[in-house]
Amino acid sequence: MHGTPHIVSDVMTHTVAAIGRKANFKEIVQLMEQWKVSALPVLEGEGRVIGVVSEADLLPKEEFRDGDPDLPQSRLRSTGGTPITQLRRPSDLAKAGAVTAEDLMTAPAVTVQANATLAQAARTMAHAKVKRLAVVDEVGLLEGVVSRGDLLKVFLRDDEDIADEVRREVVSYLFRAPLSPVRVQVHDGVVTLTGRVRDTSLVPVAARLVRAVEGVVDVEFELTGPSRGPEQ
Repeated sequence: MHGTPHIVSDVMTHTVAAIGRKANFKEIVQLMEQWKVSALPVLEGEGRVIGVVSEADLLPKEEFRDGDPDLPQSRLRSTGGTPITQLRRPSDLAKAGAVTAEDLMTAPAVTVQANATLAQAARTMAHAKVKRLAVVDEVGLLEGVVSRGDLLKVFLRDDEDIADEVRREVVSYLFRAPLSPVRVQVHDGVVTLTGRVRDTSLVPVAARLVRAVEGVVDVEFELTGPSRGPEQ
């Protein structure tokens, strides 16, 4: 019933900075600064994504600047005398001493395909707790990157464009013979439906369908049912 939803390829960035597994620490930092990104996909072969290096993977190097993670007895906590290495995650300790992408990267990379819907991409990001996803083809070759900001672009959709879709795909489908015309108004992405309808039990269904329209922030109803006549 609904129009075709936007997919990842509609909003993703096609030109992407990436690194090989042998890229060194300084190269990675320089490339992040040059491209103004917080993560870089790691590629091998013809462009297959094997991992991602993010700022979080690089920060342990700075965290351990004032101590040697490989010398656990050299720096003890003031209370309890516990070696610092026992108070850190092993993965952080390993990355603090890493100098190449293959040792720094998080693998396997969390990826998405270009034909995934924006909702699917958003769920993948939320589940993996990442800010961006590498976009790959069927064999894992890099095609682009999609970020949280890219997914939010649907909320820039014009209010009247949203209203047209709601009228066409929801109102005309659910309320085919209203008692009075159902008006659709949209302001800053908030949809308001006003009018008299024959079956108010359809309002929850309409709410779900309207919220599924891309760009909708919320939906409000001022719909009433048939007036009850005098008892016979």
